[in-house]
Amino acid sequence: MSNTDTEAQILGREDWRDRVLADPELILEDRDLMRAIITANDRQMGGNIVDMRGIAMERLQNRLDRLEDTHRSVIAAAYENLAGTNQVHRAVTRMLDAREFTEFLGVMANDVASILRVDRVRLVLESAEATETQAPEVQKLEDVLTIVAPGFVLDYVSAGRDIPQRAVTLRQVGGGASRIYGDAARWIQSEACLALDLGDGRLPGLLVLGAEDPHQFRPSQGTDLLQFFAGIFERVMRGYLD
Repeated sequence: MSNTDTEAQILGREDWRDRVLADPELILEDRDLMRAIITANDRQMGGNIVDMRGIAMERLQNRLDRLEDTHRSVIAAAYENLAGTNQVHRAVTRMLDAREFTEFLGVMANDVASILRVDRVRLVLESAEATETQAPEVQKLEDVLTIVAPGFVLDYVSAGRDIPQRAVTLRQVGGGASRIYGDAARWIQSEACLALDLGDGRLPGLLVLGAEDPHQFRPSQGTDLLQFFAGIFERVMRGYLD
């Protein structure tokens, strides 16, 4: 190595030393550099000496890593919730634009389905004129409206089990879905079932959002936004039924 190279190295070290002394945070804020310094210090101390300070720093570092992971998870969840809120608000606004019942159902089947990123929207209404095998035909609305016999809604949501009815049920699609989705039941993998109270003296209804993704609707997800959406939908439906 030439004298010029040696002098350059010395000047480089002096420059680095001066910078660190002038601004120690250059090292303190660099996690990788601090870890390298601690590791070098441990090697100098030898393997027979227990460095309590080093152990404490390592534990603090691990704790900081966990806190940062939690922080990122909280921020991601907040953004996801905000995005979901915006989606539902856009869907409600579009739903309220309809002026007649036929247009309203068309908006639900197309625009609202697209906004909520679901593959099928089905409105299920119980009718005293329907039976388990036959129901009144509703022309031009078959792709969104299903007429069923009394008791079907509760039986479908509960899957025949004796459980309390919830306002919103999120789950993977099981047997019996063909009555709701028709031929599309072959590829609908998860759904959100929104129970509808259509007013005094009226049979219950059900708004079903179906998705191809089997994980789009899961029981562990929150339902506040969907409950809000169902409440608005109920009020709009009552207006048309009145």
